[in-house]
Amino acid sequence: MVPLTPIVAWAIVCGLALGLGLWSLLGVVPKLNRPRLLYRVAPYLVDVSPGARALLARRSVNPLPIVGTVFSPAIDRLRALLGTALGGPGSIRLRLRQSGATIGPDAFRSQQLAWALGGLGIGTGVAALFVVARAIPLGLQVAIVVFGGVAGIFLRDYLLQRAAAARVRRMTEELPTVLEFLTLSLSAGEGILDAIRRVARISRGELAAELASTVAAVNTGLPFAQSLQELADSIRLPALARAVEQIVGALERGTPLAEVLRAQAQDARDEAKRDLLETAGKKEVAMLVPLVFLILPITIVFAIYPGIFVLQLGF
Repeated sequence: MVPLTPIVAWAIVCGLALGLGLWSLLGVVPKLNRPRLLYRVAPYLVDVSPGARALLARRSVNPLPIVGTVFSPAIDRLRALLGTALGGPGSIRLRLRQSGATIGPDAFRSQQLAWALGGLGIGTGVAALFVVARAIPLGLQVAIVVFGGVAGIFLRDYLLQRAAAARVRRMTEELPTVLEFLTLSLSAGEGILDAIRRVARISRGELAAELASTVAAVNTGLPFAQSLQELADSIRLPALARAVEQIVGALERGTPLAEVLRAQAQDARDEAKRDLLETAGKKEVAMLVPLVFLILPITIVFAIYPGIFVLQLGF
């Protein structure tokens, strides 16, 4: 029996990877890539079957025909387990909506699995370097590989959270200006829908793009109040939600919209000022770090060193 040394273990891993790659290349051969009956019928059911649309969408982005077909149930199961471990699709759908991404929760989980595979590959490379150097035991090498995969999963989730927070922050900054533009349009005699259409057409920004989507939804036949409410519910921006609530209430009660929007714009600017003061208070402590650990020690060195130098010379 051949002893299982670290080199033999990594040779088995590399052999499996080579076999998987060669097997994937066989998918290019037309004889082995014949579509199943399920995929031949799905294009004719796209208009009436959401399952057919999801099947074709998954098929169209699958770069490995054979491997993707064989491992598709396992990938779906891993995606479900990942969603159960890290939270349901509701939070992922909210962050995707806030970040402006066009993919769904399932596609994002697939991206997380791809990042996990990338992390496993990087961890395998790092562990292989330690194998060559014979620096660490096999258990620690496996821990490095597992850590790389887990880090890939959480890194993708962190980047999504950062993108969502940055986009929400930009929309918060744009909201007072957009409300003031709407107030000017309403004061000039335009209706609320025409004012939103004008602002969406001439403005540039994240909030203007969202308003353009709302106008497009209204043009397709959806009620205006429902479209605005869906926008507020999907993004969950508190200031925007309050503004939409006031607009819908003013439309129902017949209140002048110009005054309502002017008050909402002023409230949004006051809230931005409060957030700025709160951020400044938090940064005040952080500003002491370079002062205490960099500037003050250097100042003391410049003040004391000449005296020490003179004492060393014997004066």
